[in-house]
Amino acid sequence: MTLAAPPSPAAPSYVLIVRCPDTRGVVAAVSGYLADQGCSITESSHYNDAATGRFFMRTVFVREGAEPLLALEPFKAGFAAVADRFDIQWSLHDLSVRPRVLIAVSKFGHCLFDLLHRWRSGLLPVDIMAVVSNHDDMRSFVEWSGVPYHHLPVDKADKAAQEARLLELVERLDIELVVLARYMQILSPALCEALSGRCINIHHSFLPSFKGATPYHQAHARGVKIIGATAHYVTTDLDEGPIIEQGVERVSHAHTPANLVGIGRDIECTVLARAVSWHIEHRLAVNGQRTIVFS
Repeated sequence: MTLAAPPSPAAPSYVLIVRCPDTRGVVAAVSGYLADQGCSITESSHYNDAATGRFFMRTVFVREGAEPLLALEPFKAGFAAVADRFDIQWSLHDLSVRPRVLIAVSKFGHCLFDLLHRWRSGLLPVDIMAVVSNHDDMRSFVEWSGVPYHHLPVDKADKAAQEARLLELVERLDIELVVLARYMQILSPALCEALSGRCINIHHSFLPSFKGATPYHQAHARGVKIIGATAHYVTTDLDEGPIIEQGVERVSHAHTPANLVGIGRDIECTVLARAVSWHIEHRLAVNGQRTIVFS
């Protein structure tokens, strides 16, 4: 169920994400607490996963009155009592705060170009703090866009050193989301763990089929009629993380592998942009191996 009303343009919006066992009274308790705090709900989405007995809720709200800014610490302290009552795992986000993002790329630049265009056009409200690459091919475009570029070449004999430099950059820049925009390196389990829940990858295939470096050629050899791309959270299991978004396009026997690559790149850009947007808008909740996307 989704209830929506336009918020006051002058009032900052906040998002409250709730995860808990499916129990009667959760919605009433959360909305009641918000009302007691002088807050008005502008959007509310709920989902009950009958298979796991879990309940998920995304609530967008503003604070009414002369002081629209929310006193975060008192709010959190008061909500803790509600959370304890219903065994709620929760997070609170200020939508006026732009998430700090790092993009990783290799030699294929289409997803990077698309994200930077959306960012420069104001369509992607984030702060892109840096672009990292194991090659130097994208430097001129990235620096022309006004973003710092970090060339971190990979030494196969000591890949851990390169990953340590990448992670140091993530920590030093206080990065909230890492986007693998066709970054053609397999992350180590240690790095995957360090970036758990804040690293999105675009896979140039409609997972779980046709894995590896040449999925479009595999698809062509099998005569597929639909190709696609998959955005997912990165986990220690290669290309097995919770799927966020997918896109497909019909093709025919007349398309060559090169045609499929070109079509696929357009899909990749769209799917990755959606996944990033949903993450920064706090529309995603992970439920085991699945994601819940609040529309």
